[in-house]
Amino acid sequence: MRLDLYLKTSRIIKRRSVANEACGAGRVAVNGKPAKPGAEVKPGDRLEIRFGGKVGVYEVLSIQPHAPKSEAAGMYRVIAEPAEGF
Repeated sequence: MRLDLYLKTSRIIKRRSVANEACGAGRVAVNGKPAKPGAEVKPGDRLEIRFGGKVGVYEVLSIQPHAPKSEAAGMYRVIAEPAEGF
C-alpha cells in the first residue's frame, strides 16, 4: 500500500493531502530513510513522522484497504507519539 494512503487509512494523519505533503517535504521516514508518498509500506515497517518539534514513531502491523475508525488503530503499534498528536 502507498505510504500516504496508509497514513490516511490508519488515521495516523487525518487527511491524505496532509500525508502527501508531509511525505513530499521529507518529514516521513520508513525504516530510517526518507520516503516519498508513493513508497510501499508493509507489515513490520517502522514509520517516523516529524511535524515541527514533534516526532511520532509507529510500527506497521497490518495493511487494510479500508478500515472503519474503530479498527484503524489496530493497523499500527505506537512506539513513541507526541502528546498532542498531529
